[in-house]
Amino acid sequence: MKRALAAASADAIARGAAMLAECFRSGGKALLFGNGGSAADCQHMAAEWCGRLSRERIALPAIALTANSSDLTALANDYGFERVFARLVEAHGRPGDVAIAISTSGNSPNVLAAVDEARARGLRTIAWTGRGGGKLASRVELALVVPSDDTQRIQESHIAIGHALAELVDDALFPKP
Repeated sequence: MKRALAAASADAIARGAAMLAECFRSGGKALLFGNGGSAADCQHMAAEWCGRLSRERIALPAIALTANSSDLTALANDYGFERVFARLVEAHGRPGDVAIAISTSGNSPNVLAAVDEARARGLRTIAWTGRGGGKLASRVELALVVPSDDTQRIQESHIAIGHALAELVDDALFPKP
């Protein structure tokens, strides 16, 4: 699956890395959101940028919008679960930031609502999805679609995408001597 993804998406992954490198270079941040396993992937990748992947460097600003249970439960209670990520994009997103929407199906209503909010606020948008991309693929600037219908293979590939993006961003911003 990862070989098929690499063959189909290498150029798109490189474009995504360039988008993120420019965002970080310009003082922007990455906002990541998704449900379930995708929420865990958001936290994993935010930690890679705030911490480090494989080399020492300055911290890069990335926020997993999935990580604060008080935010999520308050917003779900007050606005409905469909609006939780959109409301957090409204709170934290600024023009030039990059919103990374992760959904194996590409059809999660709260992820779609957040992408719409991100676009309305001038954020750049990237999706990591599978199953042909769902509704999400056509609503973002760059869709990285895993060519599979198997949730486990899609999620495994999403982490591969995330690590490839992080490594390419590091190469662009912090070249090895």
